Amino acid sequence: MLTFYHYAKCSTCVKAKKHLTALGHPLKEIDLTTDPPSAKTLTDLIAKSGRPYTDFLNRSGVQYREENMKEKVQRLSQEEIIRILARNGRLIKRPIVTDGKRVTVGFDAREFDTAWPR
Repeated sequence: MLTFYHYAKCSTCVKAKKHLTALGHPLKEIDLTTDPPSAKTLTDLIAKSGRPYTDFLNRSGVQYREENMKEKVQRLSQEEIIRILARNGRLIKRPIVTDGKRVTVGFDAREFDTAWPR
């Protein structure tokens, strides 16, 4: 079973969910806006993804601009940014998908086909 961190009103998340279910994956769904992952969980997801922590920032979201995250990323440590993300799930890029070993962030059909095959 894949853990699927998402926001129900996010059109990208809806597309990603349809894609994964079409591939036959059962999903454990977690709404990032009501139940964001802890700083420890985020740190683990980032490490397993092999991507920089900045890839986990929802740069296109209203919250990103309202919180002035672009400036905060330049002056705060990675740990401080992760703690901010853990307090406000709307700042997290979505969806995040994991099987406990691998992690993808965002939705790209080809990446999903490779990372999460049938």
